[in-house]
Amino acid sequence: MSTSIVALLDMLKFYTRFEISDESGDPLTDHDMTQIHYSNITSLQKAAFAKFPELRYFALANVASVDTRKSLEKHFGPLSQEKLRLIATYLNLVPPPGKEDEYKWCRLDENFLRELLISRHEKRASQLEALNEMPLYPTEDIIWDENVVPTAYFSGEGCLALPKLNLQFLTLHDYLLRNFNLFRLESTYEIRQDIEDAVSRLCPWQAEDGNVYWGGWARMAQPIINFAVVEVAKPNIGEKRPSRVRADVTVNLAVRPEIKAEWENLRKHDVCFLITVKPPNPIGTKYNYKEPFIPQVGLHCIRGCEVEGMLDSNGRVIEDGPEPRPMLPGDQRTYRVWENNFKAVLETIRELMNTECVVPEWLHDIILGYGDPSAAHYAKMPNQIPTMDFNDTFIDMDHLRSCFPDYQIKVKTDDPKKLVRPFKLTFEDLGKEEEEEESKVIVVEAHVNPRRGPYLFNEPKKNMIYFTPTQVEAIKSGMQPGLTLVRTLIVTHSNQALNQLFDKIVALDIDERHLLRLGHGEEALETEKDFSRYGRVNYVLAKRLDLLMQVEKLQRSIKVEGDVAYTCETAGHFYLYQILSRWEHFLSITKPKSGQEVPVSTISEEFPFHQFFEDAPQPLFKGQSYKEDLEVAESCFRYIDHIFKELEEFRAFELLRSGLDRSKYLLVKEAKIIAMTCTHAALKRKELVEIGFKYDNILMEEAAQILEIETFIPLLLQNPQDGFNRLKRWIMIGDHHQLPPVIKNMAFQKYSNMEQSLFTRLVRLGVPTVDLDGQGRARPSICDLYKWRYKNLGNLKHVENWPEYRLANPGFIYDFQLIDVQDFNGIGESEPSPYFYQNLAEAEYCVAVFMFMRLLGYPASKITILTTYNGQKHLIRDVINTRCANNSIIGRPHKVTTVDKYQGQQNDYILLSLVRTKAVGHLRDVRRLVVAMSRARLGLYIFARVGLFKNCFELTPAFEQLTSRPTKLHLVLNELYPPVRQNNQRPIVKPMIVQDMTHMANYVYKYYIERVKQLRQYYEQTEKKWHKPGDVEIHSHEGFVSAHPGEDRDTDSEDETEGAQLPIPIEEEPIDNKVVESMETQTAQITDEGDNEINQPMEVQEEVSQPESHDSDSSQQRESQDQAQDEEMEEGNEIVRDTGEVENDE
Repeated sequence: MSTSIVALLDMLKFYTRFEISDESGDPLTDHDMTQIHYSNITSLQKAAFAKFPELRYFALANVASVDTRKSLEKHFGPLSQEKLRLIATYLNLVPPPGKEDEYKWCRLDENFLRELLISRHEKRASQLEALNEMPLYPTEDIIWDENVVPTAYFSGEGCLALPKLNLQFLTLHDYLLRNFNLFRLESTYEIRQDIEDAVSRLCPWQAEDGNVYWGGWARMAQPIINFAVVEVAKPNIGEKRPSRVRADVTVNLAVRPEIKAEWENLRKHDVCFLITVKPPNPIGTKYNYKEPFIPQVGLHCIRGCEVEGMLDSNGRVIEDGPEPRPMLPGDQRTYRVWENNFKAVLETIRELMNTECVVPEWLHDIILGYGDPSAAHYAKMPNQIPTMDFNDTFIDMDHLRSCFPDYQIKVKTDDPKKLVRPFKLTFEDLGKEEEEEESKVIVVEAHVNPRRGPYLFNEPKKNMIYFTPTQVEAIKSGMQPGLTLVRTLIVTHSNQALNQLFDKIVALDIDERHLLRLGHGEEALETEKDFSRYGRVNYVLAKRLDLLMQVEKLQRSIKVEGDVAYTCETAGHFYLYQILSRWEHFLSITKPKSGQEVPVSTISEEFPFHQFFEDAPQPLFKGQSYKEDLEVAESCFRYIDHIFKELEEFRAFELLRSGLDRSKYLLVKEAKIIAMTCTHAALKRKELVEIGFKYDNILMEEAAQILEIETFIPLLLQNPQDGFNRLKRWIMIGDHHQLPPVIKNMAFQKYSNMEQSLFTRLVRLGVPTVDLDGQGRARPSICDLYKWRYKNLGNLKHVENWPEYRLANPGFIYDFQLIDVQDFNGIGESEPSPYFYQNLAEAEYCVAVFMFMRLLGYPASKITILTTYNGQKHLIRDVINTRCANNSIIGRPHKVTTVDKYQGQQNDYILLSLVRTKAVGHLRDVRRLVVAMSRARLGLYIFARVGLFKNCFELTPAFEQLTSRPTKLHLVLNELYPPVRQNNQRPIVKPMIVQDMTHMANYVYKYYIERVKQLRQYYEQTEKKWHKPGDVEIHSHEGFVSAHPGEDRDTDSEDETEGAQLPIPIEEEPIDNKVVESMETQTAQITDEGDNEINQPMEVQEEVSQPESHDSDSSQQRESQDQAQDEEMEEGNEIVRDTGEVENDE
């Protein structure tokens, strides 16, 4: 019997004995299953004692001695078929004699009857015990076992012994178990890919002396210089293996500085693998990717471990903290690692399965896929909130009315001056039984938030976004208890998505001491402030000092002696005995209990804090209105009161001395909005539960891109209270029409449906959703390419009215265009290694159009080049390195990456290469098409084999619109950036029609030369010369500007013209003189008016550098790294290439 059949039978056997009641469907615990087992075998013993004397010994034995398969076979093996049938009949397991015809499916042979009695009464192996014994780190026996981890190729035919993630699950245990097994297998498959890639790059060979010689290098794999086991801990009670093994691993980091920095930044809990190889092949043997991996490299052993930390020069682990890490001499670094069966998500799932998993009652059935899908919607929740403070959500009353067209609006005042935001809304149809539609009434009450102080910075930031009715419904739904498909926990699938969301939160009117960003990636936030744990601790300590200085200033202003601003505690006493008493005295005079009228001047005369607020806008009191002046005085006291309230909250930071304790206190007590990735939530769940972390709300961004189990874990980051989960709101934001979570193994992705996110599953189940019906990113014409995939998707007003959307893209006839790219030198797509697809013609065409745009003045930061394959991404980068990367006029685009990696991002202008010319490939997935078409705001230019893609049925709605326009690029030659021509206005001159890639590339070359001449003329006319350093007055920058944001590409030479790189014409086809003359004529049409728009004049090298030779090494060095979809790490972690040459397929 084949291994797969055995595995399928084991799975069937497991689910026939699953921990669920056959009658009620309720989940059963291990204790319940044990009681059922005892009941079954006790019934068998009673039957044996009463009716079958030959089984008397079995009947009198204790249960533990006879409930194994071996002991049952011993007792029932010698029995005849007649005896076995009598026992089975007595237990009502088979029909009695004479009724066999009624149950024709039932077998009565001896083997079947014996197996029936044994399998029914043998002790069931505990799945939980087996799960706890299972190592979370895979070994060499598991990683390359095709029966356990199938290869990437899966045809979709046949049945695999894998669990499936469908719409419904039996119990929470079943839900967790399926996810545990699939997540473990998918992780093992990724580990296999990473190990094969890293070890093959290191090129292990057998030296002449029998040792290992390393013929290559890998970015994140290093040969071990020294290895020493430093601790073997005793086993835990009831276990046989050591509870922990710790070792010191020394490596030599004589590598490039950026790679060395990555190794030195390995943090606690990062996972590493220790590998032993004994290569059989001599030095110089070439690694063959098509042959089996293990025999080639001689791999013997793999063990997973976890980084505890890097050791300092004294052999102590360097702890993470707010203090800078010490600088270590030399290149050798030693890491303390341990093996303790830890792996973030897997360990968390296993922990949940071993504890009472308390899911909010209102969510339980929905997660399992049962019951009413809308049961968790706020309209059906018992604890609805009728009155809600929408704060500044609405711009004005007209905006409010437009957001609730189905409601009758009632206001509590008719004075239009008082009907200004913020608004409180009372929904009369909430909190009551369902009534007729006429009862849909909203009572609007405008209220005034108390002023925070007399300073301008005390004014709150106000919302300026004109929310649509659908967006307001989403806000309303998010404010109500229940599940909405908006203290809050924010979880995303990646650091990039989290940072984008957190950047926007930071800009809101939220006290930044309540914001906290957990996990790796906080350094990438586009803000100067540090929102990490230790960054917030440092902020609190610095803020404490600032506030104590304010207390000292206040002390001087009221002329009180003593050192009251020494600590938060002394400041609290000062507030209680000096400040509060003076304020109460002021109120007793300005607001007497007798209610008699007080002169306006009394407020200013009696106010005790004039000197403290002397730096506020003056006059502090205008003396025109008693009410206004009293409100100013009260706002001043609120400002002072807020100082002392903050100091009282910061008092704990004086008592807690260590950075770790302070950061834990900050997380539990101070932070109100905590942001983290779902991976970090799984990694830190145990720690968060132990320190008493609590939250009421969860908001998940990009929820359709998060794995099912990684969406589930953040619901359980806190201990239940009295057996109940305190979670009140769960808001999921996502788009299931875009790309799902990344699953690299096709069998797990398609057969097991592991790519289905929980968000998508809830949508399929029919859970009510709020579908946003207005887009505010792209021109309406570009939006038409993908809006057919959505229900009633329209455009927000600004994409129709703002000038940037109404103006045409300079140099282009169309705002979007599909450009047909034919074979170049007889070659279209190429595949140097499996799944590493490239298309040189499209790569050159994309780069030529990018260079053209830069010559017109388009900012590089507004241009992104996307492609659908990793191989093409590397080829485009190589073409850019060869053509223009170091050219100060052109430089690099903002990003060159894949469509999959760019989901969730946008740019003004997108150049998209579809690569394939033989088969459509994975763009056939409409979700990938939607992502590709929806990244551009103002311009989208697609390079593809038109004849292939226009015939693809799944892509028809988009490609019908694309092919309605010419498929040859149409350019306008007399325009420069920024745009001037209206979008619906035809250009004055006849457009230039680009015939093919070589035509475009050669035109760009000639145009570049012409632009250089214009720049030189501009210099001569303005008499701006370069001078030696020190001779130039310091004003604004007049020299070279970095070609790419964040990078300095200037030369080290004082002569700025040295080494300037010029574009290189395509050499494979000769330049036709007639074509050159034609292009010179076209170039001459550029008027002198364009010269005046040059912002940063530059000198460039006169001579065109000699054409560089092309070879195929550069792209092929990385073929193995990116097979299938194997590059899912951040761009900063990619393998650095040594050359910038372009692959030539000839």
